[in-house]
Amino acid sequence: MTTIDEFIAAFAEEPGYLDYGRVGPLSTVAAEEALAFTQVLQRARHGSLDVFLEQDERVRAAASEVTGFPAGQIVFQPNTTQGIMHAMFGLTGGVLLSAEEFPSLTIAAVRAQEALHTVQPVWLETDHGKVTPGQIREQLEQNIEAVAVSLVDSRTGYLCDIEGIRQVIGDRLLIVDAIQGLGVVDAPWEAADVVLSGGQKWCRAGWGTGIMALSERAIERLTPVFSGFTGTEEDEPWGHVPPPAPDARAYRVSNPDPVAEARFAASLEEIADVGVPAINAVVAERVSRAIELADEYALAVVSSRDEQERAGIVVLEPPAEQVTLLTASLHNHGVTASTRLGQVRLSIHAATSEETFEMLRGAFVSYGTAASY
Repeated sequence: MTTIDEFIAAFAEEPGYLDYGRVGPLSTVAAEEALAFTQVLQRARHGSLDVFLEQDERVRAAASEVTGFPAGQIVFQPNTTQGIMHAMFGLTGGVLLSAEEFPSLTIAAVRAQEALHTVQPVWLETDHGKVTPGQIREQLEQNIEAVAVSLVDSRTGYLCDIEGIRQVIGDRLLIVDAIQGLGVVDAPWEAADVVLSGGQKWCRAGWGTGIMALSERAIERLTPVFSGFTGTEEDEPWGHVPPPAPDARAYRVSNPDPVAEARFAASLEEIADVGVPAINAVVAERVSRAIELADEYALAVVSSRDEQERAGIVVLEPPAEQVTLLTASLHNHGVTASTRLGQVRLSIHAATSEETFEMLRGAFVSYGTAASY
């Protein structure tokens, strides 16, 4: 079993990195796995390529350990968005979602409506982008067949109460974009019907990695519109067109990238070994420290301070005329963060170090000094 200290020690990124919400630098195990499999593919020794065929089962087993979904109800995806497209195009009826969600959700819903006319986006009114069970209850119409949410909002850092949402929507489908939480949030995954996530952010598995996990209810109700030749029960269906497989395999378009699967599997295996609760506890402590540091320098924190409503994201909102100043101060002190729409987003992981916090403090000192003139 991997301890949390061993997990943290394996982070290889330079101090000052606070941008996991954009992309997580490759984990050591993912980088090593990519190199090993690339070298196998480069040499292609007799009999060596069979190992690539094992990676699909491996990544689904690892995802099962992290999410609790059976491996047979998980299918590898090259990214979160393709999984979301599968889900939205497979729906029939209304889907309730906020127009403030990350565009992967909103655009997929509208494109499905435009192309198939079988799904109808119903726009949820929210409290500054926060999707809550109470708001959903108030706006739940008769024709709603599904609700789509982000587990963690990429702009506000708000951690959605998917268990509470499940209680108010009954047996409607709950579709969860989990990319900003998978690997660091100990979420009640069993509350969701469709869980979609890429591995390039908090899981640190690199681009080209993702999963789509489906409940039995979702497998029964969704139509696999984009189902390719690898989405059937036959290996090579020559001469005829069989129906999609009756399980998660139906949502495959083509053969997956086995090197990407190996990277993602290695990262998920490490996360499962140390345990998401242990990772989450350290992330929570580091996030609290970042909030305290922002308070010390009178920087407005507009993301939630409540541990029950946050994951690894802290959002700062300086006065509009000082956004560039704060961004420059962070840059000049070697702190990597995201600036978007007048806000600065810090994404904090378990390995955020003392040196990184000192770099952040230095940036805040510079910002505060310059802003006072």
